[in-house]
Amino acid sequence: MSSSSVIKPEDVLESLMNDGTIDALRLKIINQLKANEELKSTTIKMAEESKVLNTPGAEKQTKRELFDALRQELEGPVLEKASKSVWELILEKDGLGKEINETVERVFCCLSGREPPPLYASSNTEKPPMEIEKETEETKESNSSKTKPKKRNLSEVNSSEGIDEVVTTKKKQRDPSIVSLESGKTP
Repeated sequence: MSSSSVIKPEDVLESLMNDGTIDALRLKIINQLKANEELKSTTIKMAEESKVLNTPGAEKQTKRELFDALRQELEGPVLEKASKSVWELILEKDGLGKEINETVERVFCCLSGREPPPLYASSNTEKPPMEIEKETEETKESNSSKTKPKKRNLSEVNSSEGIDEVVTTKKKQRDPSIVSLESGKTP
């Protein structure tokens, strides 16, 4: 995009979705939620104090019945607590919130053709984030070039593999014209 075009939020979001950034951020959020001991203990406490488990006769219900009843009782409150925790992560001034802001700003600048603002090395990295990102992209590219076969056009396939197939087939059939095909001479 040229620097004169207007960059919409949808453009930035689309770029973040296409390059895998959204998925990476989602994974970081999930991992931080899983590691949130306060959220875990609150959820456990809510389950222990639930009406479903503390109702007389609950022990006679099947696991499925208990699970369905617990879900109906606790799903809303547990999701509300988890949602608040996610928003705290997203809005924090350091850590993930800062990373999200810097990433969005960097993508916006790239799309608008402007130079991204300088990013300062965070306390847990020795290199600037842009340098780390470039190294990550270079590593991904080198890994993908090692694992993905080179695409060839049809004429390359026909010229190189076609002869090999004929030679292989004729070798299997013990055809005498094989010698002239391998030497490049016609019979």
